[in-house]
Amino acid sequence: MPTSSIRFISSPSSLGVLLLAFSAEGLCALLIGDDLATLERDLSRRFPGQQAPQRDEGLMPALEQTLRHLEDPRSTLDLPLDLTGSVFQRRVWNALRQIPLGETASYLDIARQLGQPTAFRAVANACGANPLAVIVPCHRVLRQDGSLGGYRWGLERKRQLLDREAQR
Repeated sequence: MPTSSIRFISSPSSLGVLLLAFSAEGLCALLIGDDLATLERDLSRRFPGQQAPQRDEGLMPALEQTLRHLEDPRSTLDLPLDLTGSVFQRRVWNALRQIPLGETASYLDIARQLGQPTAFRAVANACGANPLAVIVPCHRVLRQDGSLGGYRWGLERKRQLLDREAQR
């Protein structure tokens, strides 16, 4: 019988519904959306072959810390992370975490930083697969022409996050 150590908690936020999920190793998903049911389905799809993730109100301190960070990007967010993805995705996500608050980079910039200048579409795909909204700041990645490009959680949320960070 499959077992799951995936636990989650959710809350409304200024960007929509926020869902945090933890494995035994740490935060494995931070999802943002319009409704909890869709986010719960997304979470279950991310961990196939396991029992459905279980709600855990004991995660409230982590949720409160994340909500503070969402409102004030300079606030400390000190949670262990469990990033699961391909080697390339993890390299991209690590590069994204190096983009300073209030700054942006292009998909091409990230591809060049990784030593793979023709892989800008793969960088965009890795951004789209990012399981940790805001924490892995794929919202800071723009098209080469400076336009927003895409965002897994919606362009309006991307715009709001960039505006918050620019004001800090």
